[in-house]
Amino acid sequence: MKGSTYRRCSCRDPKTGKELGSSCPKRNSRNHCTYSIRQELPPHDDGSRRSFARGGYSSLKAAQADLDHVRALLGLVEADDSEGIQLVAEMLAEVSGEKLPLPDVEETRRRLKAGQDLVGSLTVAEWLDRWLAGKRIRKSGISRYETDIRVHLKPHIGHRRLDRLRVSHLSEMFTAIADGNAEVLEQNAQRRAAVEELATIPWQGAENRARRKALKAALDAMPAFRRVTGPATRQHVKATLRASLNDAIGQQIITFNPAAHVEIDPVRKPKALVWTDERVAKWEQTGEKPSPVMVWTPEQTGAFLDFVAGDRLYAMWHLIAFRGLRRGEACGQPWSETNLDRHSLTVTGQLVQDGWEVEASEPKTDSGFRVVALDDDTVGVLELHRKRQGADRAEWGSAWVNTGLVFTQEDGSWLHPGKVTDLFERLVAASGLPPIRLHDLRHGAATLMLAADIDIKIVSDTLGHSDTRITRDIYQSVLPHVGKSAAEATAKLVPLQRKAEQEEQARKAAKQAEKAKAKGKKKAKAKKAAKKG
Repeated sequence: MKGSTYRRCSCRDPKTGKELGSSCPKRNSRNHCTYSIRQELPPHDDGSRRSFARGGYSSLKAAQADLDHVRALLGLVEADDSEGIQLVAEMLAEVSGEKLPLPDVEETRRRLKAGQDLVGSLTVAEWLDRWLAGKRIRKSGISRYETDIRVHLKPHIGHRRLDRLRVSHLSEMFTAIADGNAEVLEQNAQRRAAVEELATIPWQGAENRARRKALKAALDAMPAFRRVTGPATRQHVKATLRASLNDAIGQQIITFNPAAHVEIDPVRKPKALVWTDERVAKWEQTGEKPSPVMVWTPEQTGAFLDFVAGDRLYAMWHLIAFRGLRRGEACGQPWSETNLDRHSLTVTGQLVQDGWEVEASEPKTDSGFRVVALDDDTVGVLELHRKRQGADRAEWGSAWVNTGLVFTQEDGSWLHPGKVTDLFERLVAASGLPPIRLHDLRHGAATLMLAADIDIKIVSDTLGHSDTRITRDIYQSVLPHVGKSAAEATAKLVPLQRKAEQEEQARKAAKQAEKAKAKGKKKAKAKKAAKKG
């Protein structure tokens, strides 16, 4: 195909405004004109011509180098590869029109073989939309990804080219999120101060009404109360981006994942703590929980179950407290997978929340599919619950919703997991016991099993953990008497001479104290006798 380099003068006639071209008197000066190139490209499908054109080169050598570069790109495709020819032609036409740098020849060769876009103009936002549209996971998972993309990723890095995304760009994004947190806290404080001030202004009097009106207008202009983006959310944003970029690597769109290398603050998960007498006393004084994750002692768990014995969902509270089912698993447990004769149930599904909507879903992981053994007492509780549910079914008649689930609303329809949590919190408050979350009942079940010396593998399988290390990491809080027993058992294994000496000293001290006490009694008796005489 035809191609050439040529000199061009951009000087114009001051009267007509037209370019002087070859008639410019300075044209023969060595550094006056610039060089340009033009290369014919394969025509469009309709036969119309197109070309690559670029100017502004300071020397003929630089112009010739780029012309050779264009020809090398055209030479990557065999003459009988019509599709490849059109792809390269479209790429060069776009590079020319957008004044983009010429693509590297070897990189273009690799992209052609991999079937990738030859011009890396795909933005992060465009890729994230494409990636999210191709995900085939449960709705709640899609919603979480969509939130990360809409709220954080698109606003900060959506405009960047996917193939040019760097670790530094992500560091800047997380720094901006942290700065935004400070702004949110300041705005929340301003709004809170305005609300408190409004509460102090009386309703009576024209001046007070004017102040209230002005303050309400100021409140309307302020941003609403917002939550800050905490460490856990930032880690989830990073995980979302990392997963999407891994898929881009899998499709050979990019070769490097910057999200795998950016460093952000780690999430420190709170450890579960037991409600000891000392912690309960402090809570009663201050109203503060020692940790977000609190566990009842066996006595406290028993007191709660006794308190809610007449509740319609007592069997659910009992099952979670003793066998550690998750909230969604308990809400979605079917009778068809609950074998009371064999003292077991099989977890095969769950009810999950997406916003406030509820949907049925499989367990999140393979380890979530599991068989849970049931003790005699729990079987008896579930049998009684089934009889009561049968009575409800007969009472509702044709209006009964046959979901086949163990735990339902009065008419047989699904329980809403969020409403179950609300009910549990109300029952805990009414019981007067120190507060725990519904999920903490599951923590309590795990702690009880570990306290009963159940093998860690059995505890892990019962809870649906994929690895026993997860069980150990989460449930490191033990009941006080178990910890003391372990400490005493450990101490007895080590023979100490000092310990024998301390015991002998203690015996001597006790003996001396006993003699002193007897001597004191003898003196008191003698003194009393002297007074009588």
